[in-house]
Amino acid sequence: MIKVLLVDDQRLVRAGFRSILEDEDDIQVVGEAGDGAEALAACRELGPDVVLMDIRMPGVDGLEASRRIAADSRLAEVKVIILTTFDVDDYVYGALRAGASGFLVKDTETEELLKAIRVVAQGDALMSPGVTRRLIKEFAARVKAPEPDPRLNALTEREREVMLLVAEGLTNDEIAKRLVLSPATAKTHVSHIMSKLHIRDRAQLVILAYESGMVRPGWLSA
Repeated sequence: MIKVLLVDDQRLVRAGFRSILEDEDDIQVVGEAGDGAEALAACRELGPDVVLMDIRMPGVDGLEASRRIAADSRLAEVKVIILTTFDVDDYVYGALRAGASGFLVKDTETEELLKAIRVVAQGDALMSPGVTRRLIKEFAARVKAPEPDPRLNALTEREREVMLLVAEGLTNDEIAKRLVLSPATAKTHVSHIMSKLHIRDRAQLVILAYESGMVRPGWLSA
């Protein structure tokens, strides 16, 4: 059962999401919050697996709440999906930098929302369709002065190879095909990489790959 916390300053929006999620056998809405401060308290009390977080709220907004959740070691297993009415790149960058595992616009189709919750609950990163590859390319262009990260020294050559493919936006199945591995082995490599680097999910791996200079703009295929 995937435990979900709904965070939005509009009660009707929360009610709409609740009505969708409560029809699913593997998803349980464990609570609601009207702003980021309430969300942080609810996370500590209820221990959700996934938080659906509105980005624009009075007081503590979704980005700041995501930062606080990511910084709290007690909430290391909590995954955040940022929800917004605006598909704006700056929001995507901010959300990922804040530690969010996903980014969706609020008019996302029901099936895509449900898929997002399930994917993120399993530890993968998720953005709206079409955003991932564009995000990676534009994020790469914004990295001005890469700084080597000593954490990368702990990776094996195979793990570096896998991390590069994660940075390219490949799924575990796609990585497995590229490297002629089983999907389970690819997933294990990704899990080991995140563990060694003390990173929450794939989105953070992408950011680290670029900010450390492990990947440079123009290196990835179109």
